[in-house]
Amino acid sequence: MTAAIDFFRCILRLPAPWILWVAMLMAANGIVSLFYITTPEAQITLAAMMLGAMIQMTMYARMGFVRLLGVGHIPWLFLVPWLWLRLDAVPTDGTFRNWMLAVIVLNSISLLIDIADVARYATGDRAPQITLS
Repeated sequence: MTAAIDFFRCILRLPAPWILWVAMLMAANGIVSLFYITTPEAQITLAAMMLGAMIQMTMYARMGFVRLLGVGHIPWLFLVPWLWLRLDAVPTDGTFRNWMLAVIVLNSISLLIDIADVARYATGDRAPQITLS
């Protein structure tokens, strides 16, 4: 539990735009998905977020707040295309489809950021981005 608390303390030390970005990802994938929890799309979105968080917490506990944490979004590599393919199965009007589109767009952008971060880590940028000391 301490690692999770420290992880969120690190997030709160990020510049304000990044805090807003993380909040939008958490809201779309976690909070709003609860409003649609009876649907497979919301259930799988929430499960992908929880799996990613478990990966990130494990990595954070071992490595700190490093660029490699983007690996925790690997479940989204499967979620995003699946949601895209599911769009044809939902009504074209209404908030559910808008939520799905928001998750697709936000998670896709996040994956691009993650790819850049993981590449930077692989090429030697391995220092923790945020420290609590």
